[in-house]
Amino acid sequence: MEGERSASPASQPPSGSFSFSSSAFLPGSGEATAPTLGEPPATACALDSARPSLLSASTEFLELDDDEDLEVFSKDASLTEVNSFSPLMPTSPSSMINQYKLEDEPELKDIFITVDNPESHITAIETFVTYRVVTKTTRGEFDSCEYEVRRRYQDFLWLKGRLEEVHPTIIIPPLPEKFMMKGVVERFSEEFIETRRKALNKFLNRIADHSTLTFNEDFKNFLTEQTWERSSHKKHGPGLFSRMGQTVKAIASSMRGGGVKNRPEAFTEMINYVDVFSQKIGVLNRISQRIYKEEKDYFHEMKEFGAKHTLWSASEVDLADTLKGMSDCIENCCKAMEKRMAALSGSLFPVLHEYLLYSEILTGVLKRRDHIQAELDSKVDAIQNKKTGNDLLSEEIGKLEDKAEYANNVLQTDWERWKQAMCLDMKSAFTDVAENNIHYYEQCLATWESFLTSQTTDVSLEE
Repeated sequence: MEGERSASPASQPPSGSFSFSSSAFLPGSGEATAPTLGEPPATACALDSARPSLLSASTEFLELDDDEDLEVFSKDASLTEVNSFSPLMPTSPSSMINQYKLEDEPELKDIFITVDNPESHITAIETFVTYRVVTKTTRGEFDSCEYEVRRRYQDFLWLKGRLEEVHPTIIIPPLPEKFMMKGVVERFSEEFIETRRKALNKFLNRIADHSTLTFNEDFKNFLTEQTWERSSHKKHGPGLFSRMGQTVKAIASSMRGGGVKNRPEAFTEMINYVDVFSQKIGVLNRISQRIYKEEKDYFHEMKEFGAKHTLWSASEVDLADTLKGMSDCIENCCKAMEKRMAALSGSLFPVLHEYLLYSEILTGVLKRRDHIQAELDSKVDAIQNKKTGNDLLSEEIGKLEDKAEYANNVLQTDWERWKQAMCLDMKSAFTDVAENNIHYYEQCLATWESFLTSQTTDVSLEE
């Protein structure tokens, strides 16, 4: 039982909560609000095709088997019915397009996608989660203005595989990996599911705002097709053995003759960049997680520290006011620290983790480009080893040269786009961290200054 509902063009706004995302490769993308756009007419949703489109906490993880759904857990007796984990999201979906506007985005964004309303489903053999995917668009190639479907993690994984197959040298956004939190085996965690929902929402919106991927036919089918059509398309996707065969073939091609012989210098520099980037972002992510853990321990110690002052004040009449003041200051600082930690886990950690996954995506893209180059090199070597020319082989070499040139151009263009987006995302995340730190220390400083002033005043009155 897949637990999916048939996709149907929605003439009325879907019940429940709804929000729009416009997450191009912008800072903090994935949860942004949609820019201003007039409500699509009910009788004429398909606009002129020439209309311009947008070009475009701290937890430990356990890896699961690749052939299993992330969401498959042991059946829990408490989940006798379908449970719904619905995050707090804006209502009135039909008016959301007109409510907000982003200053840095074009006004004519023509597709809005939201992943929300996760639901758990129980069958005789498994328990899994599906997510509602709501799409609003004014594109002419869509038959309706609005679609609502339910998708599980396997469907997102299928879409990513299809995009990589059709666009081998485009940098496909990463999906959250298959994992579960330690200690969560017999039940679902709302925090875990909400983190997963945000990541899937960002994944779809990055695709929607990519100048090439957004027009992919499989992407359109993912957003709109009915359940039986979905099953039909999934059968045509690359299977496990097919993917393994492609991987083995790529490795074998790269190993022949010591690797790619005629790799352009630009792509060698990319490979070196990815190696360094992967190392640095990995270290940064680990240190950030360690700092967060230490601050969490410090937070619990401070809470206990403040409580001890309150207990002590009950037995010290002369020091009661001072001890109570100390306890209040510590409590205020703990509240400020709690907000700071929440901001850290909500803004910095997702960006670092996403780009840590991006380093793996980049490595895969560069390997696929090398595979195309290796095919061309092997054919050139074959014809050079023959004393007489072979017209069929020469024609094949010509096609491979065109394929390699196209792959190189696509990758170089997408590489520049990705680097620009990465810089914007990182700058935004680090700026948020700086602002949160300033706000935290300002609150703590004001708290202790107020305490010090009160104590100084009391001493002066006593004298």
